[in-house]
Amino acid sequence: MKASRIAAAGAVAGAAVLAVSTPCFAHVGVQPEGEAAKGGYAVVGFKVPNERDDASTTKLEITFPTDHPLASVMPQPVEGWDVKVTKSTLDKPLEMHGKKINEAVSKVTWTAQGDGIEPGFFQKFPVSVGTLPEDADELVFKALQTYSNKEVVRWIEVPQKGQEEPEHPAPVLALSEASDDHHGASGDDKGSDDSVSAEKASAETSAASDEGDSGGTDTTARVLGVVGIVVGAAGVAYGVLAGRRRTTA
Repeated sequence: MKASRIAAAGAVAGAAVLAVSTPCFAHVGVQPEGEAAKGGYAVVGFKVPNERDDASTTKLEITFPTDHPLASVMPQPVEGWDVKVTKSTLDKPLEMHGKKINEAVSKVTWTAQGDGIEPGFFQKFPVSVGTLPEDADELVFKALQTYSNKEVVRWIEVPQKGQEEPEHPAPVLALSEASDDHHGASGDDKGSDDSVSAEKASAETSAASDEGDSGGTDTTARVLGVVGIVVGAAGVAYGVLAGRRRTTA
C-alpha cells in the first residue's frame, strides 16, 4: 500500500510540474527582438494571444506614446493582415538627422484579411522603432484587441511599481542603457549610424521573432517538463519494484 502511494504521488508530482511549465499567454505584450537601448533603434514585437474559445482576434490597434514620440516607425508586413500607420502633428517638433520633424506615428492598426487569430493561437506583429528616448526607462503602448464577435478588450491600464498587475495592463517596453553601438539622433555622423541600425534591425526581425521573448520561456518549460517526467517515472518504478519484493517475500 505504501509503495502504491509513493508511485501515485510521484506521478502526480510529474503531472503538476508539466502543468506549471506550460507557457501561458495572459495579455497583449511587447518585447524587443534582441535589445532596446536608449538613443538607438530596435525591432519590437507585439504578441497578441487569443483568449476566447468562440471568437477570433480580427483587429489590433497600438497607440504610440505621446510623451516620447518616435520619429521612425516601420511595421513589418504580416501575412494575412492589412496594416495602417497613422501620424499626428507634434506639439514640439523632433530633430532627427539634422532635420526638424513636425509629425510622428501615433497609431498602428492591423486588420485581418481572413479569420485572424483563431482560438488557441497567438500572433506577433513586429515593428522597427527609433530613435528610442534617452531620458526614459520604459515606453507604454496602449492596445485595443477586437474579436470577430465585436468584443473589444482595452489593454490600457498602466502598471504601477509596487502594486498588483491590473486586469488589463498596457504593453510596456523596458529600455536598456545605451552602449557604444547605440547613438542618439543628433548630428549628421550619428544620423548615418542610426540609418544602418534601423536597416539591420528590420533585416533581423524574421530570425529574431522565432527566438525573442518566447525563447527563455520555452527553454524553461522544456527543462521543467523533463524534470516532471523523470520524477513521475521514478515514482512509478519504485512502486513496481516494491510490489515485486513484497510478492517475492
